[in-house]
Amino acid sequence: MSLRIGEVEVEDTFAEAFPCWVARILITAESEKWLYAAAYSATGFATSLIMSPAEAGIERYVPPSETPDRRPGIIIQITHPKKEKLEEQLLRRIGQCVMTCPTTAVFNALESEETVDVGDKLRFFGDGFQEEGEVGDRFVWRIPVMEGEFLTEDVFGVVEGVAGGNFIIMGKTRSEALKAAEVAVEAMRAAAKVVPIFPGGICRSGSKVGSLKYEFLHASTNHLYCPTLRDKVPDSKVPPEVNAIYEVVFNGISVDEIKKATGAGIRAAAACPGVVKITAVNFEGKLGPYKIYLREALS
Repeated sequence: MSLRIGEVEVEDTFAEAFPCWVARILITAESEKWLYAAAYSATGFATSLIMSPAEAGIERYVPPSETPDRRPGIIIQITHPKKEKLEEQLLRRIGQCVMTCPTTAVFNALESEETVDVGDKLRFFGDGFQEEGEVGDRFVWRIPVMEGEFLTEDVFGVVEGVAGGNFIIMGKTRSEALKAAEVAVEAMRAAAKVVPIFPGGICRSGSKVGSLKYEFLHASTNHLYCPTLRDKVPDSKVPPEVNAIYEVVFNGISVDEIKKATGAGIRAAAACPGVVKITAVNFEGKLGPYKIYLREALS
């Protein structure tokens, strides 16, 4: 059974997602140039836990009027299934990718009872010269660096969030499918506290659990959705008029945020020319306990 948005078929299925620990970090800087330099670096090599040490992405830009130090800001999310591993990733990514970047500061962007001591550990880089400080009502550490000072909030909130929200966009041409995926990503960022985790928020090499041929692989190409294999595999899910497929995969701070993003992204993609069908990936409950039904997300 399927739904329809205009001429686009939306399969009545669900995306399968799993629990993870999430931190939400606000980076500020004197200019957007250095703001995005820090954000891209801090969220690098963090597309999928299949091979990456964490999953991370950019959530949204924050104007100076909404940041503690009245400078341009950007919120990123970093996720990991284990809380202690998430704390380790925050230390490494903030310490190596944000503190090293000109003009930056970092603040907690997630109010939560659960916290990790990131700034309280990074302060030791100051070699005893670090000092306590305040920015508004926030307790920060002022760490001396060659440029001047790096400011980091003392503790950062973490929550049990959701990883692996997804949907698949099938298009007549590669350019049409890609444009629809780009539009979907922007709509999701505007609608919910989620982060698409692949380059530009879009994945062209969607995977399945395990392998048909190689026992040593934990994941391999999702052959059912490869247009070039349409006539080579008997159970292909690629419609005859589809020549390109993109998957949008995203993490968020709650199931509700994942649902909001799913609905917003699908509606935005369905409004684009050349889109034939939208569906989602699941593995019959083998991957995770959360089922994000597309019908429910759209309602």
